[in-house]
Amino acid sequence: MSAGSSGTDGVTNAAERVGIDELLERARAGYDRIGPQDAAAAAADGALLVDIRYAALREKDGLIPGALVVERNELEWRLDPWGSHRAAEAVSHDLRIVVICNEGYASSLAVASLRQLGLHRATDLIGGFQAWRAHGLPVDV
Repeated sequence: MSAGSSGTDGVTNAAERVGIDELLERARAGYDRIGPQDAAAAAADGALLVDIRYAALREKDGLIPGALVVERNELEWRLDPWGSHRAAEAVSHDLRIVVICNEGYASSLAVASLRQLGLHRATDLIGGFQAWRAHGLPVDV
């Protein structure tokens, strides 16, 4: 078996393994993340804000007005413009998308996945929903 290949049990070799911090760094290296004010400005210019927080957090903290709510486990299916299960808003691979999780970690991994689908303008919100709210931006409770 060559270096970099998986064993027959589907487990990666030790040389292929990375910790979550390195995985986040690699994911974020491929695009520019944006802060709350820039996310609000992007939305005003037509970007699609996508809230991937789970229901309990949305119920507890509220929603960003106009954001599309898509559970993380459905994200790729809902935002792929070629997908049979796409959201009505997923009109083009050129769509500007800002993914929002609770604190800005899961959204980075989600953006990496969206970019693999060809959504080359996808980014995420630094600090997530909590940063949005801390900056006094609108929230529907």
